[in-house]
Amino acid sequence: MERANPPITSVRNARIIGARKLAQRKHRYRQDRFLVEGLQLLAMAAEQIRDPLSDADVRPLELFYCEELFVGETAPRLLRELTEAGAEPVHVAPHVLETLSERETSQGLAGTFALHDLEAALDDLEATAWPPPGLILVLDRLQDPGNLGTLIRTADAVGVRAVILLEPCVDPFDPKTVRGTMGSLFAVPFTRIESAEALSSWLTRVGYRAVGADARKGEAVWQSRVLAGSVALVLGNEARGLGSEWNDALSAYVSLPLLGCAESLNVAVAGGALMYEWLRVNRPPI
Repeated sequence: MERANPPITSVRNARIIGARKLAQRKHRYRQDRFLVEGLQLLAMAAEQIRDPLSDADVRPLELFYCEELFVGETAPRLLRELTEAGAEPVHVAPHVLETLSERETSQGLAGTFALHDLEAALDDLEATAWPPPGLILVLDRLQDPGNLGTLIRTADAVGVRAVILLEPCVDPFDPKTVRGTMGSLFAVPFTRIESAEALSSWLTRVGYRAVGADARKGEAVWQSRVLAGSVALVLGNEARGLGSEWNDALSAYVSLPLLGCAESLNVAVAGGALMYEWLRVNRPPI
């Protein structure tokens, strides 16, 4: 691949300013793109592009690179693969790439990806074609980007069929969320919806029972079979829990035992434990 163009050396370059603005939600949606840094995240994007069985619509737009910062063979390989996948390579000086990075030490690559291509519409999720049993993760108005990133990453590990965000929710393309997913944002289908009632109707239509996590109402998950079968696990807001509109939409509540002095668990911790409990109940040992 030819790289004859001299590197961008000014942090005031229009392309660099535009990329830095992607740290703000309003600019991500105005530009319809988001920024990704870190070799593991970029490798996950490249893997989804290569995978003929992947349904993810991963479209790289730009790839800011600095060969002086490359260590090992991974960065050059990703530069080649993502460029071949359609990304425009943008050669930058080391100090310029550092302005795009929130890492202590840049790994030499930062890419922008099309934003809306990754989001699915609710009716586009082919839930009726998924072999049962399946798990869907529903997140009710989460506000912390780290929690959302961790939950998406765990959902990917468990094999969750889709993540559904009930608005208003933290932006899945927030840099902290993207980092927290460790690339799973490219692998897990997700969508956003504003009505719990509409979501409840869709879940019923595709054969999923909505089960809410609630420490006060739920039966201890170890003593219950409520997670058996196709389930939509609904996790509530960090401070307020589940919204009142779920009162008539949930088939059951589950909880995790709290044996010490703690009154509650972090939603990402609780969600991870419950997702793996669903996996234990529904999948044979590997």
